[in-house]
Amino acid sequence: MSNKKILLITPPYERIAPGYEFVKQITNSSPSLGLLHLAAEVRQHGFEPSIIESDIFSMTVDDVVRQAVELNPSYIGITMFTVGVWTAAQIARGIKAALPDTTILVGGPHISSMALETMERFSEFDLAVVGEGEEILVLLLEALEAGNDVSGVPGIVYRERGEIQLVLKQNPGLPVKKNLDYLPMPAWDLLPDFPAAYTPAVYDFPRQPVASIAASRGCPFHCKFCDTSTFGASVRAYSPERLVGMIEHLQSTYGIRHIMFVDDLFVASRQRVTRLCELILEKKIEISWSCASRVDVVKPDLLKLMKRAGCWEMSFGLETGSDELLKRMDKSASLANSVRALNWAHDAGIRSKGLFMLGYPGENEETIAATRKFIRSVPLTIMNMTKFTPYPGSPIYRDIYGTNIRDDHWEKMNGMNFLWAPEGMSIDELNTNYRKLLTSFYSSPRIAWYYTRFSLRYPAHLRRLLKFLWQMLLARGRSLLGVDTTKPQARASMLAGNDIKEPG
Repeated sequence: MSNKKILLITPPYERIAPGYEFVKQITNSSPSLGLLHLAAEVRQHGFEPSIIESDIFSMTVDDVVRQAVELNPSYIGITMFTVGVWTAAQIARGIKAALPDTTILVGGPHISSMALETMERFSEFDLAVVGEGEEILVLLLEALEAGNDVSGVPGIVYRERGEIQLVLKQNPGLPVKKNLDYLPMPAWDLLPDFPAAYTPAVYDFPRQPVASIAASRGCPFHCKFCDTSTFGASVRAYSPERLVGMIEHLQSTYGIRHIMFVDDLFVASRQRVTRLCELILEKKIEISWSCASRVDVVKPDLLKLMKRAGCWEMSFGLETGSDELLKRMDKSASLANSVRALNWAHDAGIRSKGLFMLGYPGENEETIAATRKFIRSVPLTIMNMTKFTPYPGSPIYRDIYGTNIRDDHWEKMNGMNFLWAPEGMSIDELNTNYRKLLTSFYSSPRIAWYYTRFSLRYPAHLRRLLKFLWQMLLARGRSLLGVDTTKPQARASMLAGNDIKEPG
């Protein structure tokens, strides 16, 4: 007998090798905002959602299947990036074996760019939701509940029996809405142990508890390495008034002290950001926050206003220290833009986080040297560097491979593996340069002094770092002694003390 339960799942991602689980002490553990939005929407229409954040709680595929079977929902929704497809399929297979009548729905960035290919490959998935899923999912669930034909539901991929084989069909989606205020508040209340269990990467925020908000969707720029299949190029946003309401709710209900705005381009609208800052100041809301921007859309006066309203950090997609590579990426920006924006942010008192990429087509020893020089010459105190990954759905993927999708490497597409090397370079050389660039930046006395002061001011970060270092030493010691840390009993011993709560 059908019930109206729907379980929403983020699958485990194989980002950390067995025996190295201690790395999670310092990495990002933010919840999936997509699931929170989906849960809030279906609950508003009479369904009973629950959420499993498997990666955050170090759950295995078997753990997820076991919990799903105990809940016995009529519907399972799995959101995934490309790197999570294989574990999502394993989860679906395990649930189907125990609950054959449960309908498995899939969505997320990977499905938005490769729905047909994925559904063709994995028979474990019953239906796929493409793009923004809130309204589409409700329409689909209502059709399934009523026993209606789903062929008229927009924005889905479904199977239809043909004369010879199973034929996949994709329906066009719904028209986009410019204002996101119609969406209900994300269902933070469904997250177990929120907000304590959900901390961003170490040193990536000042105070906790922390929550994330997507103030807008979409990006009007067309960088060649980006896959914009989910949200597209049309920018839609919450009103500043709605955002302030969310912040006040998070503060009063959960004691949130820092907000991470996770938009692709928070400063897409100067008018909207200005009004948000004015409201925060008018209401005297004591909150710090961080956001992302492009170097060519910020101005000194806006940055100063953002600082007054609590802006603590801005992430900039700097990518490289080579103007030639920026042109190849269609970044529509230059090194001069980057230097100017970073100096403006520094003068305003906002920390800049540099986001870089190594290994893009055209990368060579000269461009790497230029990036190393650039990183050390600008006022950055934190940086991230990803390993260039040609994501399916991005223009550069088609440029490299001449096709929309190939069959290999899905499970390694997480930005932490070199899957391709530019002409004249090997993957081993890229990995060596990757380590050198990070070491060059973080070993400088200026950066060491910055993090010393940061740790003294915000000691929760230092405690996380020390716990990581201690567990790393334990793991190395066990490795030298020949203890297999991938075995459950060895892991349990090595990770003793992980149940200690992180102080706020």
